[in-house]
Order: sequence, then structure tokens, then C-alpha cells
Amino acid sequence: MKLILRENVPNLGKIGEIVDVANGYGRNYLLPRKLALLANDRNVKQLQHLQRVTQVRLERARVAAQSVAESLRGVTLSVVKHAGAEGKLYGSVTNREIADLLSDRGFIVDKRDIKLPEAIRTLGIFDITVELHQSVSADIKLEVEASELSKIEAAEAEAARVFEAQEKAVADAAAAVAAAAAEAEAAEAEG
Repeated sequence: MKLILRENVPNLGKIGEIVDVANGYGRNYLLPRKLALLANDRNVKQLQHLQRVTQVRLERARVAAQSVAESLRGVTLSVVKHAGAEGKLYGSVTNREIADLLSDRGFIVDKRDIKLPEAIRTLGIFDITVELHQSVSADIKLEVEASELSKIEAAEAEAARVFEAQEKAVADAAAAVAAAAAEAEAAEAEG
């Protein structure tokens, strides 16, 4: 029995393939579950027509994606996030935020098309791939900057570290002077 698959069937074939199966398998399993159609002349012609229409639609989508990719190449986005003293973000930069930044610039991109190698959780410049079509992608740059509040907090944290180091140095020097004075008194008391 020849059938046209309407869905992917494991160990048999993919959507749109014409397969030859046992009569019972086709009649009792594939046809009642609407996984396949009979491969008569009408259905085969309809399938071929749908494949041609789909091919034309995919080619148009690819050409449109290439034009968007050309305009996306070289784009640098900038995002300001709250970060700690070591440059680590409180949270991360997400695909949705990048998609929103692109839409602010006039590019309509689905967040699922933005491929991050790993979560962005630090300050810096990152390369990001945007897959616009199966065979078309564009690389953009994302610059993650610290907010002014983060910069102030980082400066305060650095000042506190410097102050603590100076206090420790003063305390160590005072201890050394006290130890030297105690040694001098002990030497004077002996002599």
C-alpha cells in the first residue's frame, strides 16, 4: 500500500514522503490516526503542488532574511545593567532584552532566533549570533555597561577596601612601634 505521510513517523519517514507499507499497518494504524493519506493520483499531484508552493515561500523568506542580515551586520547594541564591584551583573542579559533592543532599532527578531553561547552575567563586549533563517545568520555585538549607581557603588567599595588596608597598615605600624618601645624599655631596665 502506498501512502503519503502527513506527519513524521519514526522508523518510516518524514512529512511529505511517499512510502510503501503493509496493508494492515496502513489501514489499521496510519490512516485512522491521520498520519498518512492514500497515494492516489489526486493526492500525489496535490502534494507536488504544495511542495512547489512551499519551496517558493521558503526561497522568498531566505531572500528577505539575507537582506535583514546585511543590515544587521556590524550593529552594536548597548545595555546598561546594575553590576557589582567585580563586574558581575545582578541577574543576566536575556534573549528577550536583546530582541527588545533590536526592535527599538527597527529590526523585528524573535527572541528564539538569538543564540547566546552562554548566559551573559558580566560586563564587557559579547558576540551574538542572530539566526534569521535556516541558512542565514548575522553576528552582532552587545556591549554590557555598568549603571551609574553600580559605578558609584564600585568606587565606594574600592574606597572602603583602600581605607581598610590603610587602617590595617596603621594598626600594624602601631603594634610594631609598641613592640619596639617595649623592647627598648626592657633593654633599659636590664642595663
